[in-house]
Amino acid sequence: MGFGGNSRRKRSDAELLAAHVAGDRYAFSELFGRHRRQLHRLARLTSRTREDAEDALQDAMLSAHRSAGSFRYDAAVHSWLHRIVVNACLDRLRHAQAHPTSPLEDVYPVADQTAQVETTIVVQRALMRLPVEQRAALVAVDMQGYSIADTAQLLGVAEGTVKSRCARGRVRLAKLLGYLDTGVRIRADRAAGHG
Repeated sequence: MGFGGNSRRKRSDAELLAAHVAGDRYAFSELFGRHRRQLHRLARLTSRTREDAEDALQDAMLSAHRSAGSFRYDAAVHSWLHRIVVNACLDRLRHAQAHPTSPLEDVYPVADQTAQVETTIVVQRALMRLPVEQRAALVAVDMQGYSIADTAQLLGVAEGTVKSRCARGRVRLAKLLGYLDTGVRIRADRAAGHG
């Protein structure tokens, strides 16, 4: 109970998770706070809308909070958290595909007409047209910088499956984005979707 160096030492992710399981009321909040920005970015890149990303992140953290006792410590805690977030996003995407509500064009209004914003919107729309499994693999490997092995662990699939999904996703994405080289503006995206 002293005030030695141990009370000032920053606890590891694994120590925070173990403390949460043992009943420390503040440990999970500290753990989540440590990874919040990266987890939110991952959710945003894997979701259709900002609201979906926030909802998926909330679902994921509730799931992690409840299932912390079953964590086996055979992987890094942050990898476990990332996997839960990706799975929550994929669940929402699958649900949205089964219950479509609005066209994607209505989700991203374009107020700023700079080339960078246009390109970002076009790429986001193209990503949303990929199958969810390909999108998750591409986001993890090409946008988040995870290795094939780490992505396989995050998604719970074999490394070969990740490589295959990335390869197929890149080919499809290249076809969807092919008109960018011609200088055609965003409105061409709608026409390309119909023809």
